[in-house]
Amino acid sequence: MLVTGGNRGLGKAFVEEFLERGAKTVYAGVRDPSTVTNPRATAIALDVTDQASIARAAAAAGGVTLLVNNAAIDTYSRSLVDGDPADIRRQFDTNLFGVLDVTRAFVPVIANNGGGHVLNVASVLSWLPSGAYGATKAALWSATNHLRAELRDRGIGVTGLYVGYLDTDMAAHVTQPKSDPRVVARAAVDGIEAGVDEVLADEITRTVRAGLGGGATL
Repeated sequence: MLVTGGNRGLGKAFVEEFLERGAKTVYAGVRDPSTVTNPRATAIALDVTDQASIARAAAAAGGVTLLVNNAAIDTYSRSLVDGDPADIRRQFDTNLFGVLDVTRAFVPVIANNGGGHVLNVASVLSWLPSGAYGATKAALWSATNHLRAELRDRGIGVTGLYVGYLDTDMAAHVTQPKSDPRVVARAAVDGIEAGVDEVLADEITRTVRAGLGGGATL
C-alpha cells in the first residue's frame, strides 16, 4: 500500500488505519522522508509533481496493490479571473496531474501484482464553486470516474473519497465543523473493501451529492 502525502493529516490517518488492519508494508510517500514519524510506516521519497521522483517510487515500491492519492495543496486562489496564474497552475499540477501521473506509474505495478485498488481523495468542493481548489477537485471527480471505467478490465478498482472540512493543518483557519481524519480514513478503507465507487464521508457531502442526482453506493 502506498499513501501520497502520508506524513500528516488525512494521509497520516490512512497510514495508521492500514497498519492497524494488519498491513505488512505501508509506504508513506512524501517529499521529505524524515517527516514520517510513524515507526511502522515505510517512508519513501515522492514528489507527485516530479516525473523522475514518481518513477523512482514506482520502482522501489514494487509490491503495491493499493494506491491512495491523497497529496494535495490549497493556495487559496479563490478567483479564477484575478487569482495568481502560477498558484492556480500549481494546484492543478498537484491535485489533478499529480494524481494522474502517480496513477499512471503505479497501474502496471498493481496489475503485475494481480490487481488491486486506487483511492482518489477529492472533496465536497468537487460540486461547489470554490476557486482553483474546487476546480481541481471537480476535475479529479471526472478523472476518477473515467479511471474507474478504464481500469476495470485490468483488475483495478477505483474509488473516490469525498469529504468536507477535516481537522488538519490545511483547515486550521476554518471555524466550521470538521471531521476527524481517522474516522474518515476508516470509512474510506471500509469503502475500498466493499468495492464502492464513492465514499461520502460526512453529512454535508452526502447532502450536496444527493442534490446532483445519481447517488453513490456508500
